[in-house]
Amino acid sequence: MSKILIRGAKVLGGDPQDVLIDGEVIEAVGSGLSAEGAEVVEAAGQVLLPGLVDLHTHLREPGREDSETVLTGTRAAASGGYTAVFAMANTFPVADTAGVVEQVYRLGQEHGYCDVQPIGAVTVGLEGRKLAELGAMHESAAGVTVFSDDGKCVDDAVIMRRALEYVKAFGGVVAQHAQEPRLTEGAQMNEGVVSAELGLGGWPAVAEESIIARDVLLAEHVGSRVHICHLSTAGSVEIVRWAKSRGIAVTAEVTPHHLLLTDELVRSYDPVYKVNPPLRTERDVLALREALADGTIDIVATDHAPHPHEDKDCEWAAAAMGMVGLETALSVVQETMVDTGLLTWAGVADRMSVKPARIGRAAGHGRPVSAGEPANLVLVDTEYRGLVDPAGFASRSRNTPYEGRELPGRVTHTWLRGKATLVDGKLT
Repeated sequence: MSKILIRGAKVLGGDPQDVLIDGEVIEAVGSGLSAEGAEVVEAAGQVLLPGLVDLHTHLREPGREDSETVLTGTRAAASGGYTAVFAMANTFPVADTAGVVEQVYRLGQEHGYCDVQPIGAVTVGLEGRKLAELGAMHESAAGVTVFSDDGKCVDDAVIMRRALEYVKAFGGVVAQHAQEPRLTEGAQMNEGVVSAELGLGGWPAVAEESIIARDVLLAEHVGSRVHICHLSTAGSVEIVRWAKSRGIAVTAEVTPHHLLLTDELVRSYDPVYKVNPPLRTERDVLALREALADGTIDIVATDHAPHPHEDKDCEWAAAAMGMVGLETALSVVQETMVDTGLLTWAGVADRMSVKPARIGRAAGHGRPVSAGEPANLVLVDTEYRGLVDPAGFASRSRNTPYEGRELPGRVTHTWLRGKATLVDGKLT
């Protein structure tokens, strides 16, 4: 593999530096670097970050290849600056055995646009009644460390306790989709003023908050790690903040869309805004931004949820929940967190690379941009502004809430262990 010299990039948003890649690793970082025969990438004015890591991606394969495949999903990931993604277990068949997680893992290796780490189901068939083969999935070639029934809540407290006890033995983590099912029967959107005016079934904040409160107490009791998926309410922030103050091993994620969009958009009845958990209020959005800035919320995760056209282009009540997010995540974070002064680019690297890699135990990812480290990198033109056009997405699905919206920033290059997966905004 030839050498690559990235010239004049603002590493983590700091002063311009040169970065020399040799093979799979960073050879040197400094000023005035040169290397005979190296491919030169002129990066003046652009920001260089460690490759992004998404702890919450739906790749749909096996079973829903009409929505996404490991190939198209990882191409979308590379386009968005990601070098590793964690693939959720709600496939068909469910990723609740060593065989299925190994299949997803090997598909990721075969396609090579980013590393794919499968997430194993907590319960058999995501049915919430019996623990899945947690140990076998961990011992498999996929080496699963994160387990989740995402899409469904592990609402049985006994099952959740047993899962936390089980994964503690090998340092794993249970990622909970916090949704009390009895409180959300028939729910269509956030419960509040807008739902009352529209006459749509309300999804109360307490349905999320009550599960989080229960699970942080269970994690404390067991002495295990719990991760909260797509936290969406101001009340949830306060519970996680309290739990961390007690030393409970809880981490939490927020999605880009919950940092930007509110339930006011549902007035359009456009199903592109239908998502689980639902878009919340402006007060919730501001609380989530502040919590991400102060570290109460640890990471940004996309919850990339692709759906075919027919599952979204229908009446609201019949539409599937979810949005694609891999290719727009960094732009949304720039608009909501960087351009507002809440986070520096070093902070973005921490929330979108370092910490998700640490939570998921993704070896070689989320590392410093320094000599001797793996060359998993993303280069971002932060001055760019443009309209989102889903026709140009690498994802197989187009269900983005940002179509036609102007967003800042554009990923120009992505490198996975020194190999370019994206060059000048085009997949290799």
